[in-house]
Amino acid sequence: MIRPSPSPASAGPDLFGPMLRTWRRRRGASQLALALQSGVSQRHVSFLESGRARPSREMVVQLSAALDVPLRQRNALLLAAGFAPAYRETNLAAPELAPVARAIDHMLRQQEPYPAVVIDRLWNLSRANTAATAFIGLLFEGAPPAPPAGQPPNVLHWLLDPKALRPKIVNWEEVARHLVSATYAEILADGGEPQALAFIEQIMAYPGVPASFRKLRFEDRPQPVLTIDFVVGGKTLSVFTTIATLGTPQDVTLQEVRIECFFPADDRSDALFRSLAEGS
Repeated sequence: MIRPSPSPASAGPDLFGPMLRTWRRRRGASQLALALQSGVSQRHVSFLESGRARPSREMVVQLSAALDVPLRQRNALLLAAGFAPAYRETNLAAPELAPVARAIDHMLRQQEPYPAVVIDRLWNLSRANTAATAFIGLLFEGAPPAPPAGQPPNVLHWLLDPKALRPKIVNWEEVARHLVSATYAEILADGGEPQALAFIEQIMAYPGVPASFRKLRFEDRPQPVLTIDFVVGGKTLSVFTTIATLGTPQDVTLQEVRIECFFPADDRSDALFRSLAEGS
């Protein structure tokens, strides 16, 4: 299934200039810096932002690439300038993405006996290796709760929901603050797209998730990595994660894919993962 990226219904040719200016300022670039980076004259950049000039399709792509605008938002800029989106948003199960899907499956297998999952920019879970399935079953002490109809499971909702995994996380406040603030910062850096902002409001609505979680607390001597410490059925489990993304994506879905790998933070957790693998 291939579908165009969603964009504000009000987008039109008169919105391109303000949108370009917003992205330039978000990147901390002057008109001169953008001109030098894109190969477009500063005068023309000024004319585009003020609406005195209309961009070509190639110009929109050139400027958005110079500003490192995410593909989803590049489509929005194209629509604002009156052009069709250039970048597809393809289901990961589509035949044309089969080589990428096989590569991702290979990465998931290589992570065994440790968990690995595939999530999108909003923490929606799409794939998991065998170890991750066993890990999720261990944490929930059974099957995880079914998500709302028509929606995939969401890892961040699991971690923040008092009825899900939150009571089993020893250092929940520290973990929650970090994940919420990092997610919020990434959403803002990617342009504050409405669906993403709505997601932030959903997770901020959980009890015990204050507005201050949007900002990361400064620590004089932060730890090298943040661990998530669980207690389940009297057993303790401590993990940290790494996140990989796909290089040189030309599809919105592929750019937003995150492969999160879990690793044991101590020998006891390592042994527990290996025992889960032996029992699967």
